Amino acid sequence: MARRLLLCVLLGLGSPVSAAQPALNLVSGNDYAPFAGSDLPAGGMLTAIVQAALAQQQVPSTVDWKPWKRGYLETLRGKYAATFPYRRSPERELEYLYSESLYTNNPRIYSRAGEVLEPDNLAALKGKRLCVPLGYLVQADIQPMVERGEITLHAPQTLDACARLLLLQRDDFFITDAMLGDIVLRGMGKDIGAFRASTASFASSALYLIVPRQHPQAKQLLETFNAGLAALHASGDYSRLIEGYQQATR
Repeated sequence: MARRLLLCVLLGLGSPVSAAQPALNLVSGNDYAPFAGSDLPAGGMLTAIVQAALAQQQVPSTVDWKPWKRGYLETLRGKYAATFPYRRSPERELEYLYSESLYTNNPRIYSRAGEVLEPDNLAALKGKRLCVPLGYLVQADIQPMVERGEITLHAPQTLDACARLLLLQRDDFFITDAMLGDIVLRGMGKDIGAFRASTASFASSALYLIVPRQHPQAKQLLETFNAGLAALHASGDYSRLIEGYQQATR
């Protein structure tokens, strides 16, 4: 029932686009449910939002799926017009321009059950092993601790791997959006009670579509996309899509 509801929401989004207009080539990556992934309905929640926003502006689009680092670099080299979803970082801002926010993250600390780790007590993280999948950013609040060697960093391929490594006691915690974390744990087929999500979250952070600064029409592309995204919000389609995905993953 939830999956059917989601598909109905998706079919109702966006506006017809001209078949004569060349499609805008985009790229994203896998293993980022519910936000992006080739195995997810419509390619994931944010893929649906990105393509619906472009459709609002009569811009057809295609999405390829590549490893995150490769997609990022190939976009920078001009193979793709844009990539998503990404958080802001000083390094990325040197190379890319950002859209308006696609979605706001509420990152929490996930640890083994019985081990209380909270964002307001970072001292408790000293000596711990942090799992951060390749292509993800270290939470800014604890980056200085990683640089000082107070936290050991481990980078497997996926967030699912981080959860498994916690159960194997090879890592101690990972940090991710509350909705994403809950989906990952439920999808493992293991007792969700084996994990603990922090009661509090770090300061929220947004996810964006990004366009290379060197793209000849970067500002125009972002203006078009942002206008489409604003139209999605104004029509209520954005909220309906988010709600549909949340119901589909419960």
